[in-house]
Amino acid sequence: MGWREGLSMVGQAAVVEASGLVKSFGRTRALDGLDLSVAEGEVHGFLGPNGAGKSTTLRVLLGLIRPTAGGVRVLGRDPWTEPVAVHRDIAYVPGDVNLWPNLTGGEVVDLLTGLRGGADAGLRERLLAEFELDPARKVRTYSKGNRQKVALVAAFARRARLYLLDEPSAGLDPLMDAVFRAQIRRVRDEGSTVLISSHILSEVEQLCSAVTIIRAGRAVESGSLEALRHLRRTHFRVTFTDPGAAVLPAGVHDARRENGTVEFDADASQLPGVLAQLARPDVASVEAAPPSLESLFLRHYGGGDR
Repeated sequence: MGWREGLSMVGQAAVVEASGLVKSFGRTRALDGLDLSVAEGEVHGFLGPNGAGKSTTLRVLLGLIRPTAGGVRVLGRDPWTEPVAVHRDIAYVPGDVNLWPNLTGGEVVDLLTGLRGGADAGLRERLLAEFELDPARKVRTYSKGNRQKVALVAAFARRARLYLLDEPSAGLDPLMDAVFRAQIRRVRDEGSTVLISSHILSEVEQLCSAVTIIRAGRAVESGSLEALRHLRRTHFRVTFTDPGAAVLPAGVHDARRENGTVEFDADASQLPGVLAQLARPDVASVEAAPPSLESLFLRHYGGGDR
């Protein structure tokens, strides 16, 4: 199947479509057949550790680099051949924000928003206040966190159809991180689409309705957060009144026994059987932690070849 046919199967409402995306830098293959689909109006988490290929993917989506193979459409266009048209409707926050040191923060915000038609004046002022950013200071005096705020204010001060955010909360303190998350929810409620590249699992779980997990340049899990919950395992910690009687249910995963306590993980399909085996008088306590995005992520990155 060619990549165009593959893209047509993604659906008409996809804002970002990539099929079989490959990007090589010499002998290094940063992307190795990546498939990615981001539906209109969703907040999509793009997960993976440093070096997995997340930033390379975003640069391809922006038309900054040309893919070696495969295909990509952003807002229905090829970002490599039509970058100006694509950028008109995109707000981008890079993972490492480098700004013009002799400009003020306010001048940089105006310069960046001017590329997309100019900021909404009232929204610009509100964002500067909420992010506690002094727009009169020179960029060279800013900390990493303040440089990040400049990029975020510039991204959010004018509405975009698509927000591409690469590790957007890096350098933000908890208070400013809460402001950032509120802005994500605002643009989502306005109907915009957001793709967040991140390795912060809690951030993605709070903000995103869908996720794609990338490993070594390939998507290894992708779908709605609710659908992927079925792929996760529940963690159990069971204490027995008699340490010698501590037993593990059959068929569970990552089992550990210590004195009178056993810990293990169970797939969703195993839960009825596990609970039935734990219904015994010598069980003193049962603690069950619901499946999390972290458990799904660690299935691909925990303890294996990185």
